[in-house]
Amino acid sequence: MKAQLFQVDAFADRPFEGNPAAVVPLEIWPEDAVLQAIAAENNLAETAFFAPEGAGSDAFRLRWFTPAVEVDLCGHATLASAHVILSHLAFSSPEIHFETRSGRLTVTRAGDLLAMDFPAAKAKPIPEPEGLARALGAKPIVYARTSNIMALFGNAAEVAALDPDFPALKKLLMPSGAGLICTAPGTDGFDFVSRFFAPAHGIDEDPVTGSAHCTSVPYWAKKLGKTDLVARQISKRGGTLWCTDAGDRVIIRGRCADYMKGEIEV
Repeated sequence: MKAQLFQVDAFADRPFEGNPAAVVPLEIWPEDAVLQAIAAENNLAETAFFAPEGAGSDAFRLRWFTPAVEVDLCGHATLASAHVILSHLAFSSPEIHFETRSGRLTVTRAGDLLAMDFPAAKAKPIPEPEGLARALGAKPIVYARTSNIMALFGNAAEVAALDPDFPALKKLLMPSGAGLICTAPGTDGFDFVSRFFAPAHGIDEDPVTGSAHCTSVPYWAKKLGKTDLVARQISKRGGTLWCTDAGDRVIIRGRCADYMKGEIEV
């Protein structure tokens, strides 16, 4: 098997920012074990694979793999996949449809940004999970839950200073497979900031996490009384997301920067 491989920094204005994703266009699907092995070899937070959905369809089937598991939804690798299709594969349509484990996802051009239409995931308050504050080394104000846990802090500096005990955090999160969104009000023109930890998926900290904003955007839109928000994920690499709360959907916009193009042979 030979296939092209692109490495793209998503939610980035230039290389070495945002979240790197590997993108592998396919004509036919190999066995899942091969896809997982390629993702493990790439050793990035996500490797995205896509192929034409079939005769008569206008969509691509899109799948995402961490080095350890296949996941249901990944924002930055979706953004990177759309960038590859539009910038490198001579795809002329202004709108891309992906069929995924989370339903149909649409990506469109929005000026110099790409806009992803994702399902909203509105969090509900939960009691403090036992041991979580201790594993974080800090005590959030509020906890809420969708498929991920969201922890609200009082200010951006608290989120920036987090230094979790990752083995302890993994032990707590592994039974449910949840990730942990840590978020706070923003500064310097950003409506809110966040960091995302996913040790249960083999990723201690994800640099920029589009799917986490399916949860954080509805929360902050309601709290701030506005539908359009600018978010900043304050990981070491960092990334900016322009977001809109659209009821049962969330529009997440960002830019991509090319880093590498090659060919894999397995």
